[in-house]
Amino acid sequence: MSSMINSNAPVSVQPLPGALGAEIRGVDFSQPLTASVRKQVEEAWTKHVVLRFRGMPTLSADDLIAFSKNFGNLDARPIGSSEKNPYFEVDKPEITIISNVVVAGKPIGGLGAYEAVWHSDMTYVDLPPKASCLYAIEIPPSGGNTYFVNMYEAYDTLSAGLKQRIASLSCVHDASRNSAGELRRGFAEINDPTKTVGAVHPLVRVHPTSKKRCLFLGRRRGAYVSGLSLADSEALLDELWAHATEPRFMWSQEWQLGDLVMWDNRCAMHRREAFDPSTRRLMLRTQISGEAV
Repeated sequence: MSSMINSNAPVSVQPLPGALGAEIRGVDFSQPLTASVRKQVEEAWTKHVVLRFRGMPTLSADDLIAFSKNFGNLDARPIGSSEKNPYFEVDKPEITIISNVVVAGKPIGGLGAYEAVWHSDMTYVDLPPKASCLYAIEIPPSGGNTYFVNMYEAYDTLSAGLKQRIASLSCVHDASRNSAGELRRGFAEINDPTKTVGAVHPLVRVHPTSKKRCLFLGRRRGAYVSGLSLADSEALLDELWAHATEPRFMWSQEWQLGDLVMWDNRCAMHRREAFDPSTRRLMLRTQISGEAV
C-alpha cells in the first residue's frame, strides 16, 4: 500500500460540488489513525455528511474493517448477503459484498446491476445503522454512480406549516424488500401499506452529534404514516419524498478504482443508478452500528 501522511498535522478537507460531501486527503490506512486525525475526520463527517477518500487500490478487507471501527462497532452483514464463496474472502462477518459478478452460476454479492432506489440503509429495524463505508475494487466503464441527498437541508427548506404537521408523526418502515425492490426471504407480499411490517420511526429525527433536525424517510415502498388514513399517508409521503429528492439537495459520486466513501445513514439517503450487466462491479461494504432514533 502506498504511504500517505498520518500525523497530528491537519488532514485536507475539500468540499465537493453539491449539497453535501467532501474529499479527505492525508490519511494513511495502513496503520491506526491517530486521535488527532480521527477527530478531524469525525468533524468533517459531521459537517459534510458524506466523505470520500480517493485512490487506495490496495485497501484490504481488514484495512476497511479497521478503519470503520474508528467510528463505532460494526454490524454483521445482513442474513443471506455475501455468504462465503470461492471468489473473495468473505468469511469476515463485518464485510458485505456488493456486486453483479457471478461465479459458478452463483452471484458473489448483492444488488446486481440494476437501479437501487432512494433509501437509507436498514431503517426497517429498531436500531438502524449509523453509517456505511463502501470501497471500490472493480467498477464498470460507465454507470453505477451513487447519488446522495442531504436530509438536513430537505428538512430545513420545508414550509413552517409542514414542519409543524410532521413534528410528532411516525412512519412504519417496510422490512419486506431491499433497496433493489427484491422481496426478502421469509416475507409475504404486502400491497396494503397499513399492514406494513417493520420498525416505526419519527419522520423527523434529531441527529445525536450535530443536534440538528433532519427528515428520516427510509424508503418509499410500503411506508405508512401511523394514525393517518391510507390516502392521507400516501399524499403526505409523496409530498415529502418529492421535496427531499430535489436535485438541489444532491451530490453524485462518480466512482474511481480505490474510492472509499462513507456516509451518515442518519441524515442522508442514497441510490445507485443501473449499469451494463455484462460489465463488472465489485464493492466491499462495512456497516457501523447505530442507536435508537
